[in-house]
Amino acid sequence: MIEYQKILDKNMLNVFKDILKNIKDNGLSNNNHLYVTFITNHKNVELPIWLKQKYPQEMTIIIQYEYYDLEINKNNFSITLSFGDIKTNLKINYNAIVSFADPSANFGLILQKSKVQKKVNKKLETNMSKKDNVINFSNYKKN
Repeated sequence: MIEYQKILDKNMLNVFKDILKNIKDNGLSNNNHLYVTFITNHKNVELPIWLKQKYPQEMTIIIQYEYYDLEINKNNFSITLSFGDIKTNLKINYNAIVSFADPSANFGLILQKSKVQKKVNKKLETNMSKKDNVINFSNYKKN
């Protein structure tokens, strides 16, 4: 049996890795910037405790002007970013990546559904299965 989804997922991840390699080798142009959303509580993600407390489920980082020490490894990448003038090293496993996008190029890929997205989808499915088909949007307010 051909596992089409597994093959597609692997290749989408390779696109992300190639983009990171391009950034490492060539830097970013004035317009390009990369938004990377990842699962912070993934077992192979390394963040300072204060960042994990602030973002217990997922976080989006922006690679644009101030980034340092970008390293691309087989299973993860590491990067140093500035948070409130505090240079902080992050080690992010590729399996923790939810999505990435470059808005300036109108390009992005969703690699997996995050727990937050799954929770919203579950609520939608529950509400849609009700006989009256009325969705209570107050359940979806971001805290």
